[in-house]
Amino acid sequence: MDFTLTAAQKELQERTRRFIAEKIIPYEKDPRLTSHGPSEELRRELVALAREAGLLTPHASLELGGLGLSHVDKAVVFEEAGYSTLGPTAMNIHAPDEGNIHLMEMVATPEQKERWLRPQVQGLTRSCFAMTEPDPGAGADPSMMLTTAVRDGEDYVINGTKWFITGADGASYVIIMAKMEDGSATMFLSDMDRPGIEVVRQMDAMDSCFTGGHCVMEFTNVRIPAKDVLGEIGRGFKYAQVRLAPARLTHCMRWLGQARRAHDIATDYARKREAFKRVLAKHEGVGFMLADNDMDIQTARLHIWHTAWVLDQGNSGNFESSRAKVICSEAEWRVVDRCVQILGGQGVTGETIVMRIFMDMRAFRIYDGPSEVHRWSMARKIVDAAENRQ
Repeated sequence: MDFTLTAAQKELQERTRRFIAEKIIPYEKDPRLTSHGPSEELRRELVALAREAGLLTPHASLELGGLGLSHVDKAVVFEEAGYSTLGPTAMNIHAPDEGNIHLMEMVATPEQKERWLRPQVQGLTRSCFAMTEPDPGAGADPSMMLTTAVRDGEDYVINGTKWFITGADGASYVIIMAKMEDGSATMFLSDMDRPGIEVVRQMDAMDSCFTGGHCVMEFTNVRIPAKDVLGEIGRGFKYAQVRLAPARLTHCMRWLGQARRAHDIATDYARKREAFKRVLAKHEGVGFMLADNDMDIQTARLHIWHTAWVLDQGNSGNFESSRAKVICSEAEWRVVDRCVQILGGQGVTGETIVMRIFMDMRAFRIYDGPSEVHRWSMARKIVDAAENRQ
């Protein structure tokens, strides 16, 4: 692999970096930031800035108005966007919309793309992805899904409860994962105002970076026309992997930018703040933490780039994305945790953005599969590969 940036990648990196620094970071103390994420008004204002800068929804295809970025291109741009907690929102590359846009481009029909995807790429609408359920339903194990879809004439009737559905409040459409009568799973598309769909409540969560927060949803006799099935009947679990493998990686990219931001703030503090007659950076304990941060940041970046390269070769990347998700989420978390320690009192207050990054990032080790599930999945594949070699 060649990790040298092309001229086009360098230009896009620098343009994104300037945009985030000059246009987006000044919004980080905006009063429209709520405990459930940026308000819709603020989101639209930020999106307008990215649209004006030519950086809106860059991962979407050229046909739909994006920049048609490869996975490696995204590694460059998404890290820069993540340098601000609001960068992914402004550029329309935040979860769950980024993953949903990728899935819709891969699977949706032309009619479905025009109805739901094109307005989303333009930053006019948001979406949500309804798969996770309360106990005893689907969580880390999607095969435990309890939400059902039953054929009734030309429609499918969906019943069930979903929770931790990111961005549901204010979303325009939803991708619903439901179990069929034969035990397989199917994805369905629906406008959020369809009868029988209810956003019951927003859940109080540690993070506050996603517009719409995380919600509990009820589906009561929701009738979905057969033409609104996403992809093919019974292939929902396969499509989930089409969405999740790249989505795990883009999480890693965005959070790498935030880890770098925290490290920069902690480094600047450590070289100015004095204690015991010398600046903090000259105390070994602090200096070692800065060195460990650098190693974790570089380790995460290398795994992101390698996995992006694998995906760009047309491979599924499921094993590699699981590995990257664990390595990056844990490395990036260690970076931010050390930064809080270096900053001391400032690290646990709103005097810097680091406390906010710390609170938001802890959930990253759970989103899109906790580390333990990915380790377990990887272990099974490692053993299977070893047995096949014998």
